[in-house]
Amino acid sequence: MDVEPLRPGAPGPRRASRRRDRHGRGRRFDLIPPHLPGYRTRREVFDDLVAESGATLAERFPRRLAHLRVLVEEVPPTDPAPWEDAAVLLGRALPATREHPPRAILYRRPIQTRCASEEDLEALVRQVLSEQVGSLLGIAPEDVDPGAWED
Repeated sequence: MDVEPLRPGAPGPRRASRRRDRHGRGRRFDLIPPHLPGYRTRREVFDDLVAESGATLAERFPRRLAHLRVLVEEVPPTDPAPWEDAAVLLGRALPATREHPPRAILYRRPIQTRCASEEDLEALVRQVLSEQVGSLLGIAPEDVDPGAWED
């Protein structure tokens, strides 16, 4: 299973970029050191959370999700499909075609705006991902990831 963003510049460890010496003041450093929580952006945290959740599901269904690609987009498209509601989408499942393997797409901004804490974000990501994978596999989301639906 692959997890990758649809935007350019994949998340990952920050590379030490060459920073120029401006006005003879010496090398410029990051404002927040790597050991503090604010070092990572909300996008990086979300991408890692989706990758962890997708990897957990791939371990649970190794044969059926071997070719699944979990993608992250910022916002859903403005033109929903005819069978979709006019409500804001949190995710979308696209079945396999000749050109593409099956894909589960999660929309970062709508999901993050509905969450007040990290725990809420993790729970909502797991629920949305289990709904999308369940629709691809033809099984109930509660059977895909039972832990995501416990209250």
